[in-house]
Amino acid sequence: MLLCEHPHTYTLGKNGKKSNLLIDQAKLQQLEAQFYQINRGGDITYHGPGQLVGYPILDLEHFFTDVHRYLRLLEEVFIKVMAFYNLKGERSNTETGVWLDVGTPKARKILALGLRASRWVTMHGWAFNVNTNLSYFNHIVPCGIANKKVTSLAQEVGHHVPMQEVADKTKLYFEELFEVKPIS
Repeated sequence: MLLCEHPHTYTLGKNGKKSNLLIDQAKLQQLEAQFYQINRGGDITYHGPGQLVGYPILDLEHFFTDVHRYLRLLEEVFIKVMAFYNLKGERSNTETGVWLDVGTPKARKILALGLRASRWVTMHGWAFNVNTNLSYFNHIVPCGIANKKVTSLAQEVGHHVPMQEVADKTKLYFEELFEVKPIS
């Protein structure tokens, strides 16, 4: 499992709509952001500083051959991370990821998932907004969902959150739910 923070980057999944990028090349340069079309699932998202991006590389044949179960377990990792911070992360019946206040006008997304699996080997992963500058989401239709907001852990708890603490909790819950231990 690779964990990182990216420079300001917008990525568009293979089935996404380029019209969900709301700015042109000049504005991308002004924002010091890059744009890439990639081969993961999902639509457009933002990656940047203050966001925990994870790339688990698993051979699901050693676990289960069910991509939907894999998605639900990844969501559960972050529902547990959020519970550590006394927040109620939830799933939406119609959209992947983890949300707050699902089913209300205040619904907002905190975790985006964009996956690909080839021969049951997983690629790509998640973007968890920890201390993310949310203004970068104003330049896209996040995940292709026009009527919902995006949030961050820091915004929800009202203060900066240590990235290493979030990474450690993520690894802990990932290991617990997938019943794995790191080798290094």
